[in-house]
Amino acid sequence: MDARRSGITIGLIVCAILLVILLGLMPGAKTLSLHDVLRVLWAPDGKVESILVWTLRLPRSLAAAVAGAGLAISGYLLQALTRNPLADPGITGATAGAVAPIVACFVFLPWLSSASYPFIGLAGGLAAAAVTFWVARGGNGRPLHLALGGISVSLFLGAITIYVLLLAGPQSTALLFWLSGGFQGRSWAHLAHMIPWVVLGVAGALALHRVVAMFALSDHAAAGMGLQLNVWKPVLLILAICPVAGVAPVAGPVAFVGLAAPHIARLLKPRGAILEIALTAAIGALVVTCADLAGRTIAIPKELPVGIITALLGGPIFIYLIQRGRLDFKAQP
Repeated sequence: MDARRSGITIGLIVCAILLVILLGLMPGAKTLSLHDVLRVLWAPDGKVESILVWTLRLPRSLAAAVAGAGLAISGYLLQALTRNPLADPGITGATAGAVAPIVACFVFLPWLSSASYPFIGLAGGLAAAAVTFWVARGGNGRPLHLALGGISVSLFLGAITIYVLLLAGPQSTALLFWLSGGFQGRSWAHLAHMIPWVVLGVAGALALHRVVAMFALSDHAAAGMGLQLNVWKPVLLILAICPVAGVAPVAGPVAFVGLAAPHIARLLKPRGAILEIALTAAIGALVVTCADLAGRTIAIPKELPVGIITALLGGPIFIYLIQRGRLDFKAQP
């Protein structure tokens, strides 16, 4: 796909995201008409419809889009860093590493400001990913090594999280819903807390697109082209974990997006790393926004966690990719 067609594709996906966000402002316990939505968007009046749109539904939909873009870029960077098609925040243990310490702080250190949770999630995610990469020989072993290492780390941290939940008492119900992944009740403040971390990951990936492209080569080839691996590997790892650190405190673990979105983007064959990164972010945003809308409308007035919806949507897509032979599971050089 040439640059012009790639740009058009990205533009169409962005338009689809905006359309889904607009449609997402209508359903809920009180359904609004499209006319009412457009009216209060253009001229907020402080009435019930305006409060529903501007205070409850719009920040939630925007948070879903931002989270999807961030998680997709996180998966893209991890796959580029390890040259491994199975790498994503969940499989590398980064998500579990971010969630476990946040849950522990929520239960045992309730006085701790929620503004510190992304930093706690970043430290936990980096530590968990580092252990997984160590098991997978620096990320250069077979995809199976990465999967087994990540699953082991995730199961260990998941067991710790469950134990903390058992100690949480009345708080456990709210924590369980959060652990399912979702954007219920998310406000402008939550969106503001999440945006800097996602922007850091996305902007960093775009700024370092040449470095990311070099990681598609072997370590020897990249080093021969002057790439300092001992410098850029930690940098890309931090950039990959930053969106997870920002999204996890707000939405909990949202599964599968970081694994599937980069592969779907590559199927469209964009020209150049910059367009591939932008396309990956757009696809991730569209997937999570659609999942959030589905979770809100399938069982009104109840809600389904977004993490469940993304798994239901993404699982068949990923199985299709595997069956069509789109993923290369050979050992990396």
